[in-house]
Amino acid sequence: MKLTVMQFVSVDGVSQGPGSPQEDPSEGFTRGGWLVPHMDATFVEQASDWLDHADALLLGRRTYEAFARDWPQITDPRDPFAERMNSLPKYVATQTLSDAGWHPTTIVTGDVESRIADLRAQPGGELQVHGSSVLAQSLFAAGLVDEVRLVVAPVVVGQGRRLFPDGATPLGLGLVSSRTTPQGLTIQVFRTRGRPDFAAYAGVSSLD
Repeated sequence: MKLTVMQFVSVDGVSQGPGSPQEDPSEGFTRGGWLVPHMDATFVEQASDWLDHADALLLGRRTYEAFARDWPQITDPRDPFAERMNSLPKYVATQTLSDAGWHPTTIVTGDVESRIADLRAQPGGELQVHGSSVLAQSLFAAGLVDEVRLVVAPVVVGQGRRLFPDGATPLGLGLVSSRTTPQGLTIQVFRTRGRPDFAAYAGVSSLD
């Protein structure tokens, strides 16, 4: 399976609590819901198309608990995500969670990176990481991520966990596609390229 990381981020790189003020108030975060004012039909269509490619979801413990609390409560038959989010196989990477009631869920513990590498090696479509920025950071460091999909909201949040905090593993990316929605979300898709290259600027004649 292809391991893809799906993240909603602000211009200043915050990935915490995009969906509502109550989504993730951990560590004193008070500015949740920053993505919602910019969501539109183009974004929903793109996110739904991405979810069509998922054979399973891979989540960190914090995101799993928030999703397990919220998604089963969405019963609107017109919602394009709820049925699939609730029915897809889910893997939660955790060293502390012992019971996972949002079925079907498998707890991944112990040597998490090795077990995720085994999952990634199985045939299928995509193993998708939604949110779960701390888990995503460990997967980037282990070289297990094949593709990164970012939805960048035109807002500076000013506090909260970032997808790539100070000290994150350097990562080279190749742009696959980029588009902007009517409400100003920038949708960017990248393939990972291992460690990035670094160079000194030597004038325009040195550029490809």
